[in-house]
Amino acid sequence: MIRSLSPSGFERLTQRILRESGFSHVEVTGKSGDGGIDGSGTLSLNKLISIRALFQCKKYQGAVSASHVRDFRGAMQGRADYGLIITTGYFTADAGREASRDGVTTIELIDGVKLVALLENLHLGVRPVQTFEVDEAFFDGFRSDVNEPNRRES
Repeated sequence: MIRSLSPSGFERLTQRILRESGFSHVEVTGKSGDGGIDGSGTLSLNKLISIRALFQCKKYQGAVSASHVRDFRGAMQGRADYGLIITTGYFTADAGREASRDGVTTIELIDGVKLVALLENLHLGVRPVQTFEVDEAFFDGFRSDVNEPNRRES
């Protein structure tokens, strides 16, 4: 379902996820020429400390590379304390290393698997379903026509 969303629909979904995750003032930029910034928000850690975050949405089936992370970090320069890249695809190992490199602004990487887990955790767009599996071994003791000793008929 997520991959069937338009790019702006995916950005609005990300906005909702961030709001439900505790971010405030979450806005989607919705502008071309935004340098790869799709939106922003603020995460209050406590009454004294808030973190300004920028996010980028990538509706990919494939990999998001380290160069994407570097480009996003460059667009973030001087504008935020933290970044998030959310994709329907996955990140290369080099992208992971680049995102957490020492001495630069941290960028959290949320791949398709983490994205689905977030939706499940927040109960957004999904409903929990309980299923049962038959335990055949449980019924084996009841398949015999012979009454067990010390058992009364009811």
